[in-house]
Amino acid sequence: MTARTELSAPKRRTRAEVQQLVAEFVNSGMRRSQFCQSRGLSFSTLDRHLKKRRWKRRRKPISSGGRLVPVELAARKSAAQHEPSCGLAVVLPGGRRVEVHPDFDTSTFERLVSLLERV
Repeated sequence: MTARTELSAPKRRTRAEVQQLVAEFVNSGMRRSQFCQSRGLSFSTLDRHLKKRRWKRRRKPISSGGRLVPVELAARKSAAQHEPSCGLAVVLPGGRRVEVHPDFDTSTFERLVSLLERV
């Protein structure tokens, strides 16, 4: 056999090209396997850049601009005036409210925070 087969390394995509592919995937409505096969893209590359994209979106500053915001402490009521209330309440932009009661279950709270971080 005198014919010579040349093997070459696959072309390395630029960061901009991969970002474009990720944007196309997000808007395509295709399954990952279909999209990757049609574009010659590996699952790991697509997943890595999707994860980076989600991480960057979560890191965007909140409406306060990422700065500290003023907090008002409520005066402690006497036992006669005491109403059932939470131990801690946080109101997030958009009106979401997270309350933690004094006798909260820490494992449930940890699961909730973990779930919210993934969203």
